[in-house]
Amino acid sequence: MNDSFYTSKTQSLKKYTSKTFGWMFLGLMVTFCFMIGVYKSGLVMMLLSLPAMALLAALELGTVIFLSARVSKMSVAASRVLFFVYAILNGLTFSTYFFYFNVSALMLAFGVTAIYFGVMAVVGYFTSVDLSRLQPILISGLIFLVIFNLVAMFFDFGGMERLFCFVGVAIFLGFTAYDTQKIKALYEAYSHDENMLKRTAIISALQLYLDFVNLFLYILRLFSKD
Repeated sequence: MNDSFYTSKTQSLKKYTSKTFGWMFLGLMVTFCFMIGVYKSGLVMMLLSLPAMALLAALELGTVIFLSARVSKMSVAASRVLFFVYAILNGLTFSTYFFYFNVSALMLAFGVTAIYFGVMAVVGYFTSVDLSRLQPILISGLIFLVIFNLVAMFFDFGGMERLFCFVGVAIFLGFTAYDTQKIKALYEAYSHDENMLKRTAIISALQLYLDFVNLFLYILRLFSKD
């Protein structure tokens, strides 16, 4: 992406927001391309073992934590590289989904996710309501989802899992609106600092990317249970 727009002190919020979403969509495209490419090449067979999946999960988690914690201190180029590294790792993981879900379910879930995500992003951008008040609820919901996922590895919750998926969809719809509105807050806070604007664009893109991916996963799980 061209960085020239960052150099102007009169940079508009709309341009900053569009650039942030641009990074997010590029990340999704990288994930999609690697997902298809790894599956079509047959390399996906190497990822189906438990050690390989565990390693991928650890690398993904480590990348997100490191980028989120160090983004204000690392170079802009490094933050962008790590963002795309994470997108690639997700693509490797998602390539295995072709063995668990049919293509029509994947496509339908992606389409529905795109619509829901788009609607909530618009709501988050244009609403005059302060969505930061939702943060404690969203964080609590996220903790609940993590705990439930861990417990569900050992116990069968039957029909409760469907309800759990609806909760997951609601939580990440909320995060989508909240993270979109947060873009404006970051712009106001760092509009005087060119480098920080570049970094916050990446971290915001990562947050929106995570919102989209998690929303997609919960919607896909709902469709797979029909």
